[in-house]
Amino acid sequence: MTTSAPSASQEAQVDQALAELVRGEAAWAACDLPRRGRLLEQVRAATAAQGEAWVRAAAAYKRLPDRSPLLGEEWISGPYPVLTGTTALAASVRALAAGRSPVEGFPLARAPGGRVAVRVLPHGVHDRLLLSGFGAEVWMPPGVTARRVREQAGLSLRRPERTAGVGVVLGAGNITSIPVLDVLYELYAHNRVVALKLNPLIDGLFDVFSAVLAPLIDVGAVRILTGGADVGTLLVHHPAVGHVHMTGSAATHDTIVFGTGAEAARRRRNGTPLLTKPVTSELGGVSPTLVLPGAWSEADLRFQAMHVATQRLHNGGYNCVAAQLVVIGSDWPQKERFLTHLRAALAHAPARPAYYPGSDDRVKQVLDACPNARVLNERVLVEGVDPRDPGPLLTTESFAPVLGVVELPGDAREFLDTAVRAANERFAGTLGVNLIAHPRTLAGLGPALDAAIAELRYGTVAVNAWTGVGYLTANASWGAFPGHSVYDVQSGIGVVHNALLLDGPERTVVRGPFRPAPRSLLHGEFSLSPKPPWFVDNRTAASTGRLLADFAAGPRWSALPRIFASALRG
Repeated sequence: MTTSAPSASQEAQVDQALAELVRGEAAWAACDLPRRGRLLEQVRAATAAQGEAWVRAAAAYKRLPDRSPLLGEEWISGPYPVLTGTTALAASVRALAAGRSPVEGFPLARAPGGRVAVRVLPHGVHDRLLLSGFGAEVWMPPGVTARRVREQAGLSLRRPERTAGVGVVLGAGNITSIPVLDVLYELYAHNRVVALKLNPLIDGLFDVFSAVLAPLIDVGAVRILTGGADVGTLLVHHPAVGHVHMTGSAATHDTIVFGTGAEAARRRRNGTPLLTKPVTSELGGVSPTLVLPGAWSEADLRFQAMHVATQRLHNGGYNCVAAQLVVIGSDWPQKERFLTHLRAALAHAPARPAYYPGSDDRVKQVLDACPNARVLNERVLVEGVDPRDPGPLLTTESFAPVLGVVELPGDAREFLDTAVRAANERFAGTLGVNLIAHPRTLAGLGPALDAAIAELRYGTVAVNAWTGVGYLTANASWGAFPGHSVYDVQSGIGVVHNALLLDGPERTVVRGPFRPAPRSLLHGEFSLSPKPPWFVDNRTAASTGRLLADFAAGPRWSALPRIFASALRG
């Protein structure tokens, strides 16, 4: 990737913004915990006020029609997680200000391998009603005690006066809550003032973000800049900047850290990166979905096929955690029926423009490499992918509506063991992995299920749910599995979200219902959740998403009937 030199005016804008942040760091250090909590409440109020404008701006660059149900994606992945995130983070700040651990009130349990698990969902009666049947835990690394979890929660807010300089956030261009949430994490978890550089795709949200972050901008803790890669390069190499956080692809990360061409390869070999500052990142990968064989009804097959299609096609397929591979049992008697439903789900999901740059080229690369690929309503399905062949579907994030099918042998337990090894050893990335299995299959696995979850080297593991639920859970951690470096970055370094401010979480584990209500209740699953509003074929996703954001801005019992009515119609 080549960049043009920044103009003199761009250089002046960057210099001015960073100079203001250097001065603003002292003002941020002087903000005690009660004031920082109030600032979060002001950001939440501003987010609520900007919700309509936010969704309109997102829909404009993604070219979504005014009445499209897909606008629900923009509500649920835009204002909604910022509203829930500021609420949860403010609760942690209040706990610390009162001399308590943010973890107080969150149940702790044991997880395999000497781990402590913090249950973060459900937390409160509203979670139990609105996300009935869903749960999430944050697993800490082996050997971390419950006492240490409680004592170390809070991160840099344990000493708020000790600020950590100026950081740059290179914002994402796909999910519009990411830039704001990343800024908040830098400020509150790491105590760094922030220069947010917008991805050019979302320049249309500049005014919205300026209004949402106005309380922090006024304090001097945040500045927002626009521009291309030239401005980003100027920012990350500026002497006033001490840290960089980015969201994107591993290839973009490597370009920023090492440069391009033969010189970049030499730097990597010699251990002399072009960018020597600390870098954290949230990047993508293959994000497989493992479908365990079992005895499913036709309705189960249809619903879970659409579940997999959603994991691929949500936001048009432009998600870092979009499922690129679905792994099924070659010996599963219902394999062909599931594939029939999966083809139909991909073909009949709502059409939408390929808004993300380079998408068509990446699709063409897959079609050229996979002559057996099917094109279904502009979505690509490649069946019979060889798990031993390091082809593009296994090793390169497509960031496009492309899905591959891998088949592995064995009954449920044998399949799970083989699939876990393949996911760990053959598939690129460690951001997220999904498991789908009938409740009877899960019961038959017993402790082997949690053992498999512990063995999976992924930052979020979702059982009968999409890992995207982990993204939406404010108190959960979000990021790659720990242990990567800039030399082998995989899906990134560090975590974000993590509103409990846990010190060094290992992964988030999400669990959901196998069936939607009312079928769940008829089959003995205690879950009142109908088809989730993030499913791409949900007919009322736009109204449900708007209502959920409104509720997150001001939780109240009187709002629940309308939410339930809209969700049930979906």
